[in-house]
Amino acid sequence: MVSVSTLKKIGLFAGGVLFGTAGVKVLSSKDAKKVYTNCTAAVLRAKDCVMKTATTVQENAEDILAEAQQINEKRAEEEEAAVQADESGAEDKGAEDLGKETV
Repeated sequence: MVSVSTLKKIGLFAGGVLFGTAGVKVLSSKDAKKVYTNCTAAVLRAKDCVMKTATTVQENAEDILAEAQQINEKRAEEEEAAVQADESGAEDKGAEDLGKETV
Protein backbone atom coordinates (compact mmCIF):
# COMPACT_ATOMS: atom_id res chain seq x y z
CA MET A 1 0.00 0.00 0.00
CA VAL A 2 1.13 3.55 -0.74
CA SER A 3 1.68 5.78 2.26
CA VAL A 4 0.22 9.26 2.68
CA SER A 5 3.65 10.95 2.45
CA THR A 6 4.33 9.19 -0.86
CA LEU A 7 0.98 10.40 -2.22
CA LYS A 8 1.83 13.94 -1.09
CA LYS A 9 5.17 13.77 -2.88
CA ILE A 10 3.53 12.47 -6.06
CA GLY A 11 0.87 15.19 -5.83
CA LEU A 12 3.51 17.91 -5.34
CA PHE A 13 5.49 16.58 -8.31
CA ALA A 14 2.40 16.51 -10.52
CA GLY A 15 1.46 20.04 -9.40
CA GLY A 16 4.98 21.26 -10.18
CA VAL A 17 4.85 19.74 -13.64
CA LEU A 18 1.42 21.29 -14.23
CA PHE A 19 2.51 24.75 -13.08
CA GLY A 20 5.78 24.45 -15.01
CA THR A 21 3.94 23.56 -18.21
CA ALA A 22 1.43 26.35 -17.69
CA GLY A 23 4.25 28.76 -16.88
CA VAL A 24 6.10 27.92 -20.09
CA LYS A 25 2.91 28.48 -22.10
CA VAL A 26 2.27 31.81 -20.35
CA LEU A 27 5.87 32.96 -20.82
CA SER A 28 5.81 32.10 -24.52
CA SER A 29 2.41 33.65 -25.26
CA LYS A 30 1.89 36.67 -27.52
CA ASP A 31 0.91 38.84 -24.57
CA ALA A 32 4.09 37.93 -22.73
CA LYS A 33 6.15 38.74 -25.82
CA LYS A 34 4.48 42.18 -25.96
CA VAL A 35 5.44 42.74 -22.33
CA TYR A 36 9.04 41.67 -23.03
CA THR A 37 9.18 43.97 -26.05
CA ASN A 38 7.83 46.94 -24.10
CA CYS A 39 10.21 46.31 -21.22
CA THR A 40 13.17 46.05 -23.59
CA ALA A 41 12.13 49.30 -25.31
CA ALA A 42 11.92 51.03 -21.91
CA VAL A 43 15.39 49.79 -20.99
CA LEU A 44 16.79 51.07 -24.29
CA ARG A 45 15.18 54.49 -23.70
CA ALA A 46 16.65 54.59 -20.21
CA LYS A 47 20.06 53.67 -21.62
CA ASP A 48 19.85 56.54 -24.12
CA CYS A 49 18.92 58.95 -21.34
CA VAL A 50 21.81 57.79 -19.17
CA MET A 51 24.26 58.04 -22.07
CA LYS A 52 23.12 61.61 -22.86
CA THR A 53 23.56 62.57 -19.22
CA ALA A 54 26.99 60.95 -19.06
CA THR A 55 28.06 62.77 -22.23
CA THR A 56 26.87 66.09 -20.82
CA VAL A 57 28.73 65.50 -17.56
CA GLN A 58 31.89 64.56 -19.47
CA GLU A 59 31.68 67.68 -21.65
CA ASN A 60 31.19 69.86 -18.57
CA ALA A 61 34.18 68.23 -16.88
CA GLU A 62 36.34 68.91 -19.96
CA ASP A 63 35.21 72.57 -19.96
CA ILE A 64 36.01 72.90 -16.26
CA LEU A 65 39.45 71.37 -16.79
CA ALA A 66 40.23 73.72 -19.68
CA GLU A 67 39.12 76.78 -17.69
CA ALA A 68 41.13 75.68 -14.67
CA GLN A 69 44.25 75.29 -16.84
CA GLN A 70 43.73 78.78 -18.27
CA ILE A 71 43.37 80.24 -14.77
CA ASN A 72 46.58 78.53 -13.66
CA GLU A 73 48.47 79.74 -16.74
CA LYS A 74 47.27 83.32 -16.19
CA ARG A 75 48.21 83.16 -12.52
CA ALA A 76 51.68 81.83 -13.39
CA GLU A 77 52.19 84.66 -15.92
CA GLU A 78 51.13 87.24 -13.34
CA GLU A 79 53.49 85.78 -10.75
CA GLU A 80 56.32 85.74 -13.27
CA ALA A 81 55.62 89.37 -14.18
CA ALA A 82 55.59 90.31 -10.50
CA VAL A 83 58.92 88.56 -9.92
CA GLN A 84 60.46 90.34 -12.92
CA ALA A 85 59.10 93.66 -11.67
CA ASP A 86 60.61 93.03 -8.24
CA GLU A 87 63.96 92.10 -9.80
CA SER A 88 64.03 95.17 -12.05
CA GLY A 89 62.98 97.37 -9.11
CA ALA A 90 65.79 95.95 -7.01
CA GLU A 91 68.31 96.57 -9.80
CA ASP A 92 67.15 100.18 -10.20
CA LYS A 93 67.31 100.75 -6.46
CA GLY A 94 70.80 99.25 -6.33
CA ALA A 95 71.94 101.59 -9.10
CA GLU A 96 70.48 104.59 -7.25
CA ASP A 97 72.29 103.54 -4.08
CA LEU A 98 75.58 103.34 -5.98
CA GLY A 99 75.03 106.80 -7.45
CA LYS A 100 74.46 108.33 -4.01
CA GLU A 101 77.58 106.79 -2.54
CA THR A 102 79.87 108.24 -5.20
CA VAL A 103 78.67 111.80 -4.69
